[in-house]
Amino acid sequence: MSAVRRYLSLAVLIGAVLLLTIDATVLHLAVPALARDLDPTATQVLWIGDIYSFAIAGLLVTMGNLADRTGRKKLLMLGAAAFGIASILAAFAPTAEMLIAARLALGVAGATIMPSTLSLIRNIFTDPRERTRAIAVWSAAAASGIALGPLVGGTLLEHFWWGSVFLVNVPVIVAVIALGWWVLPESKNPSLHRLDFVSSGLSLLAIIPVVYAIKQVAGGAFGLPTVVALALSVVGGVGFVRRQRRSADPMIDIDLFRNRSFSGAVAVNFISVFAMSGVLFFFSQYLQLARGLGALDAGLAQLPAAVASMIAVTAVGFLLARLGRGRAIALALAIGATGLLAVGLVEGSEHLVWVLVAMVPLGFGIGISETLSVDAVVSAVPAEKAGAASSISETAYELGVAMGIAVLGSVVTAIYRFALPGGSPETARDSLATAVSALPEGSALDAAREAFVAAMQATTLIAAAVMLAGAAVAFFLIPSARASDRAAAAKVS
Repeated sequence: MSAVRRYLSLAVLIGAVLLLTIDATVLHLAVPALARDLDPTATQVLWIGDIYSFAIAGLLVTMGNLADRTGRKKLLMLGAAAFGIASILAAFAPTAEMLIAARLALGVAGATIMPSTLSLIRNIFTDPRERTRAIAVWSAAAASGIALGPLVGGTLLEHFWWGSVFLVNVPVIVAVIALGWWVLPESKNPSLHRLDFVSSGLSLLAIIPVVYAIKQVAGGAFGLPTVVALALSVVGGVGFVRRQRRSADPMIDIDLFRNRSFSGAVAVNFISVFAMSGVLFFFSQYLQLARGLGALDAGLAQLPAAVASMIAVTAVGFLLARLGRGRAIALALAIGATGLLAVGLVEGSEHLVWVLVAMVPLGFGIGISETLSVDAVVSAVPAEKAGAASSISETAYELGVAMGIAVLGSVVTAIYRFALPGGSPETARDSLATAVSALPEGSALDAAREAFVAAMQATTLIAAAVMLAGAAVAFFLIPSARASDRAAAAKVS
């Protein structure tokens, strides 16, 4: 393949991942607007936010293997078309339940797109130097999506209804399909046999019930359904691992986790994204509902952190050469944890500028750690297993997003309700979004805003501790052989 076609292919894949990351964040700003129109409960707001990532996390392993078997380009094109259709359904959803269903469909479609992007990069860029550079650009695009999501969402919400944040996907999808059909090469693993539907079912059984159980416990409900869900998750997880070990053609090569760089990178993906996503989902609501910013201003307010995440990619080569991979990721996550700690301390400040400055080290740290951990995962496996390995990495990422919103989101809700003064109106107890839409300006609404800020501060400090734990995982699990990492650093430079 010529250099021109390789980089045109990279542009298509970047467009696809940009679309997915924008869709993961663009909805955050729309929550207050859709809450006014659809009147969702606090639980439905959480489901609207995280069912997209639940679906992706639950299906990525299956779709990564399906792509390896049937063709990565083919599945990417089909997934992109389905994503466009689901976006239209979400835009015109008349009820909260219909929006949740449409977000589920978006997640299923997204699961067919995400693993194909990284596995195609692994197969298109066979030269290690070019591949590392391409992955760095891919990571920067993902960070750009985090930046563009709130900005695009804020701009649209200033002029149109909340459904416009989904319709913006459609022209991007058309461009990805049109250009991708022309330039992308087809690739698959010819040695693989039929898809193992039993393993696929067991992987879903391992992931979905435990997320449900965590949401129930975090929401204060621990009963028989929660116990049954946890038991089902354990059965599914044990059954999945045993089947992979016995299969001659497993969906996941369990032996990959013997590679410290691979397993450490997967763990870091999950932990860091868990901490970040749980905070960012409610940060847009904090800016609009507690701080009183408009949708566009709230989008612009999140730009410094996302720009820092993009700029961070330029520091990857320097840190690799000086520290080695494990120490570089650990330092990046420590910087991110410092940012979260600062955010938690100043969220109650009268001057918003201090909150925005505190978000910059969070973006910088996440940008570096994601680039290095993704490269570690993809480079650790042969080309024919690229789809499966990519799906493991992306499953960790999306599961981190989903569980971060579910767990930390439930913590925000629980602390918010606890912090409300006695005798607060019932509408205020459901959520701040409900309080703002139902209550007039006055002491009751001011008390709800103060309770929400207190909940955000406490949850952000918890997230900082989680990210610091991720730094420890990176330091002790991911090797820091600086000799080899100097060579990798030269590829990025």
